[in-house]
Amino acid sequence: MTQFLGTHLNKLDSKGRISIPASFRAALRGESAVPASASPAVSGTGGPAIVLRRSHILPCIDVWPLAMLQKAAAQLEALDPLSPEHDALAARVYGDSYPTEPDKEGRIVVPDRYLAHAAITEAVAVTGRGLYFQLWEPQASEQRLAQVYANQGRAA
Repeated sequence: MTQFLGTHLNKLDSKGRISIPASFRAALRGESAVPASASPAVSGTGGPAIVLRRSHILPCIDVWPLAMLQKAAAQLEALDPLSPEHDALAARVYGDSYPTEPDKEGRIVVPDRYLAHAAITEAVAVTGRGLYFQLWEPQASEQRLAQVYANQGRAA
């Protein structure tokens, strides 16, 4: 099972790229690669495909391996395709997702609208969430962690 653990500080380069930590790249290699023909947004470098999406809960960017996308798709299948719930979830999962894969150096390009959502301008905290990871503005990441610890035992 893929596990993304810890928090790693990196920088956003001038081309809008973020380097995925080596331990996260190793965890991603456990996921199957997507053939280049599967999506025009996947470069075909043979690396593991991932999906970027703006978190609908927090001011960060979720980075999902394909297994997470498949899990969300299964939840969508359980809903009536004509229901407002299905439409809202489909908009978040499919309409606001950006498929990509790391380049040879383990970097990914992050669209500007995603960077703006997370207020990432220079530094980035890459934080593990077990089955997926997130990209945060470092101070916001620290504040979120402090909030989680302050609210132990309660939903935060």
